[in-house]
Amino acid sequence: MSEPGKHNDRLQDRPAIENIRTGVTIPEIEQSIIDNLNLLGGRVPSTATPNDWYNAVAYSVRDRILSRWMDTIEKYLVSDKKSVSYLSAEFLIGPQLLNNILNLNLEKEMRGALKNLDLDFDKLVMQEHEPGLGNGGLGRLAACYLDSMASLGILAVGYGIRYEFGIFKQTIQDGRQVEMADHWLHLTNPWEIIHPEIAFNVSFGGYADGNLWKPARTVRGIACDVPITGYQINVVNLLRLWKAEATESFDFQAFNIGAYWSAVQEKINSENITKVLYPNDEAIEGKRLRLEQQYFFVSCSLQDMIRVQFMRGHELKTFHEHYAVQLNDTHPSIAIAELMRLFVDEYKMDWDQAWDITQKTFAYTNHTLLPEALEKWSLPLFQDLLPRHLQIIFEINHRFLDKVRKTGQFDAEIIRKVSIIDENGEKFIRMAHLACIGSHAVNGVAELHTELLKKDVLQDFYKLDPDKIFNITNGVTPRRWLLLSNPRLAELITSKIGTGWICNMEMEISKIEPYAEDAAFREAWQKIKQENKEHLALLIQDKAGVKIDPNSIFDVQVKRIHEYKRQHLNILHIIARYLRIKKNPKQEIVPRTYIFGGKAAPSYFLAKLIIKLINSVAEVVNNDQDVAGRLKVVFFPDFNVKNGHVIYPAANLSEQISTAGKEASGTGNMKFAMNGALTIGTLDGANIEIWERVGDDNFFLFGLTAEEVHELDVNGYNPSNYVEKNLELKAVLEAIKIGLFSPNESNLFKPIVDSLIFHDPFKV
Repeated sequence: MSEPGKHNDRLQDRPAIENIRTGVTIPEIEQSIIDNLNLLGGRVPSTATPNDWYNAVAYSVRDRILSRWMDTIEKYLVSDKKSVSYLSAEFLIGPQLLNNILNLNLEKEMRGALKNLDLDFDKLVMQEHEPGLGNGGLGRLAACYLDSMASLGILAVGYGIRYEFGIFKQTIQDGRQVEMADHWLHLTNPWEIIHPEIAFNVSFGGYADGNLWKPARTVRGIACDVPITGYQINVVNLLRLWKAEATESFDFQAFNIGAYWSAVQEKINSENITKVLYPNDEAIEGKRLRLEQQYFFVSCSLQDMIRVQFMRGHELKTFHEHYAVQLNDTHPSIAIAELMRLFVDEYKMDWDQAWDITQKTFAYTNHTLLPEALEKWSLPLFQDLLPRHLQIIFEINHRFLDKVRKTGQFDAEIIRKVSIIDENGEKFIRMAHLACIGSHAVNGVAELHTELLKKDVLQDFYKLDPDKIFNITNGVTPRRWLLLSNPRLAELITSKIGTGWICNMEMEISKIEPYAEDAAFREAWQKIKQENKEHLALLIQDKAGVKIDPNSIFDVQVKRIHEYKRQHLNILHIIARYLRIKKNPKQEIVPRTYIFGGKAAPSYFLAKLIIKLINSVAEVVNNDQDVAGRLKVVFFPDFNVKNGHVIYPAANLSEQISTAGKEASGTGNMKFAMNGALTIGTLDGANIEIWERVGDDNFFLFGLTAEEVHELDVNGYNPSNYVEKNLELKAVLEAIKIGLFSPNESNLFKPIVDSLIFHDPFKV
């Protein structure tokens, strides 16, 4: 994000934090809670459930947000400021109650009011059900950006999908991941305001004859709004999520002739679009639904922006002067073709003018170096679902390639490689190419990631326009990941350097460095860390049923389970340490607790097997008398934002061990470092920039560089050679293979061992 003072399109300059006060008293808050319990919840205190009280408190906080929200909207409508539209398929916003209380500077009053009502503030905050509207770092980054823009006074709207069922709830049964539906809306969402009058039609299928599209079916997108507060500032931004509904929810003709199922079939088909986050896309039906989701939400969002453009009294030809639209990865990149369709087909704009405005409007953030994560859609599927958009993409591609050819600087091979249409065998639409061609700016998310984009993934686009691709390293908000989740540490820091770090961490936090030599400060710091570890130990006993020692080193790896993130490398290390103890049970080692957490994609067989291996190793290690508590292994189930609030502050060591050149940035590495954990890491993603800032003494560096990984691939990599040369590694793999950790099913983990010995794509 821009540093404070460097953005010209703010609705409000960042004020001194101390100047923002709510002007409400404890009795007023108390009365507001009772009023909302009675009038919105239909309850009296004697019959109220914990969820009733949570809703009453949430509505009382929301009441104080809405006046700021209305003020923000009114200022925006009469201003000429440019706003940010952040298009993302994921927004992992986390629990909102405590975040909003802190942003409104209401904690003292709220604690007092709840105490008067004989309610426990901390327990009530934990009552909130987390919206699982994202899968991991991508969605959490989007949420952090919304927080930061509101806190900087920059007007922004996040546009996404209101998934009825979010990322699955993960339970562990017999050591295996079991996915359960996350019906996060079953107790309602007090932060949401639904606007049925803000609704747009979105069409699919049919055929296109020139610029005349005859769709086969149409669904309706309904706006569902969540206010996004900035930290102690009067700007409140908006997260607008779209819910799909049928244009006609009930067919009376079908009902009247007894076809009861057919009468509601259209409603069911339409609502399926926003039913679940990331449907399994192994089958063609899943791929189709995913493309429907992406087009649905970007079409609604762009139609909404055009609506507001006209409401503000502006013409479409100045659209790019009022909107900066950021594409969060390739998921929303169909927006480029859709904006062209709206301009050319719906508003009869000349193609060249429409294309000029479109390119000036969009910017694209690339989040991956993995080829499989760069979305491609088969041409037959795309044509069947979005026939008019396929025509538009063909025209964009034709004009772009003609322009490249006319320069005379590039050969036919480069022209083939930058084409939006992949014609190697079955034809595909390459969405990253559309995003690069249709945007005026393309950014990577860490210095290494951006360099690798230039050299590899987007190298041909870099040759065409070197200035277009640049770096903006990801970040995380210190409001949630330190102030909210680690309040004791935040208070200690503030007591020494003031509050400036809360909204300007990069510039202000270095002021704490001199206190590293202050014995009293170090003692206070360690006391806070120990209290955080004790808190996590209690939560682990409750959630995972494992008793751990808070005095041991907490060595933590929590993130999405994926081979490139190399949780299996970590577990091999643990097995090696375990076998050393078995060989010499009396050796002295510092007790260490290894804590894992994260979800594997439901269809990702090896990732799910890695979870089973972690739990199987834990079963053996944790119950071996020879180990005597010196090693403990825990898999924390259902890792999410809420659990992250407890885990990050308690970590001593942060495992960031992805294969160099595979992790675009990482944001968990930042949350750990922000909370005082030392990093065990490779030179990958943002690890490099953390290492540069904290220095060698605070970073345990190992492994190959991205260049060395590449050289290994070029020169030929045979993992079995490494196994034969390293007896300890060989013993570890043999222990897994013979069933030491799966005595009832000796071949259970053979796929992991075989993958490592015969393939090992991520250089474990």
